[in-house]
Amino acid sequence: MKLSQICQELEYECLQGSMETEVRDIVYDSRRLAPGTMFVCMVGAVTDGHKYIPDAVEKGASVVVVEQRDAAADVPEQITVLCVPSARRALALMSAALFGYPDRKLVTIGLTGTKGKTTTTYMIKSVLEQAGKKVGLIGTIGAYIGDEHIPSKNTTPESYELHRMFAAMVEAGCEYAVMEVSSQGLKLDRTAGICFDYGVFTNLSPDHVGPTEHASFEEYLECKSLLFRQCRVGVVNVDDPHWEAVLAGHDCGLKTYSAEGRDADLVASEIGFLNENGRLGMHFSVKGQMMCEAKVHIPGRFSVYNSLVTMLVCHLAGISDAAILEGISRVQVKGRVEMLPVSKEYSLIIDYAHNEVSTRSVLTTLLEYHPKRLICVYGGGGDRSKLRRYDMGEVTGELADLCVLTCDNPRSEEIADINNDIKVGLARSNGRYLEIDDRKEAIAYCITHARPGDMIVLLGKGHEDYQEIKGVKYHFDEREAVAEVLDEIKEGKRALVQNGD
Repeated sequence: MKLSQICQELEYECLQGSMETEVRDIVYDSRRLAPGTMFVCMVGAVTDGHKYIPDAVEKGASVVVVEQRDAAADVPEQITVLCVPSARRALALMSAALFGYPDRKLVTIGLTGTKGKTTTTYMIKSVLEQAGKKVGLIGTIGAYIGDEHIPSKNTTPESYELHRMFAAMVEAGCEYAVMEVSSQGLKLDRTAGICFDYGVFTNLSPDHVGPTEHASFEEYLECKSLLFRQCRVGVVNVDDPHWEAVLAGHDCGLKTYSAEGRDADLVASEIGFLNENGRLGMHFSVKGQMMCEAKVHIPGRFSVYNSLVTMLVCHLAGISDAAILEGISRVQVKGRVEMLPVSKEYSLIIDYAHNEVSTRSVLTTLLEYHPKRLICVYGGGGDRSKLRRYDMGEVTGELADLCVLTCDNPRSEEIADINNDIKVGLARSNGRYLEIDDRKEAIAYCITHARPGDMIVLLGKGHEDYQEIKGVKYHFDEREAVAEVLDEIKEGKRALVQNGD
């Protein structure tokens, strides 16, 4: 593609060379430089791309894009040099052009907020798919193009990767793209130039504030607010105390939702807890843009908020109310309070929680269903903070009736050493525990000793399908482990323990 086409929506100054130069690809990582590529000199927290200009020259780049004019003083005249105010923004706009503006060929739905983004993107994807739509998803767990999973380093990928994913979605026949839009992604212009059809605000609480992320909560909030200056319709939780601040300077249309009776376009009321033969969830009434009774088989009050977002966005996108309600009732999100249908007598849940805050949230949620016993199976990540282990031990000891300490991702550490740290926290809250190093055996113990009304929650692995032990990743999926245990019980290889403890 000619450089002039790539730069058609870009503010730039051509310092030397021709705008008719052919560009094979755009590169911002010097290790990917090749003849005919354009090198964008990104300035990051760790390194400055300008220092790799000699590499770009040596490896045959046809174009170099700089923020600092002086840095390009020695670039040979046959190489075109552009100077831009922001290399990050330039990368976003040029990547969109290179891939043919794929975001404009999709209905784009972007979600920002502190909590709920991952679960809600999956809920929206699930409902749209059950309505017969083909959907792409980008977020914390990676990207999905239809059923194909693509790993990703960042919640919101760098703009080049983002537009490459959008292009792959268009190629695969997707109609919708649902994505998490992180505050870092907005701050670093990864979504610059995209006008989302729907921008969603879930909630805001102090998080991601520190030397490598946001300087203050105010900056964090300001970055979140950027989404509502680049979307057509904003969908906002008016129960959150920060919602008006997040909308400051917005230029989009506005739709609102509430689960606390506030004036909004979609309001949930008469909220109650479901326990249908071991399947936990929520039921609620809805009024406003939809008038109906709804239920979702994901436990916790937060599921009502996630459902309201899903319902409102899908309704605005033209999905029938019947399809939305059916989709909401069926949706499950892998590793996020994920219910496994193992028994009508007790419940088994998988969740990714692996620190004190997320663990307390999950356990508090499950306690609202008044289990006979709440049993936690978990370990701790190796080569990680001991404080996290103490805190996990303390909160599980406080809230659970029994903890089964086992293997998570011990990495280079010994499982026993990790669990000894957890026991420091358990001692603080007088928590009951036992130790079974093999995670499948720990799960088997809980299943074979389960009593009616128990809730067994497997913490820490969530969507992961591996264990990392002594530098080696071994396949391990808790869903498969549970299925194997149940098969072994049916085959008589394992015995159930009546009134087990």
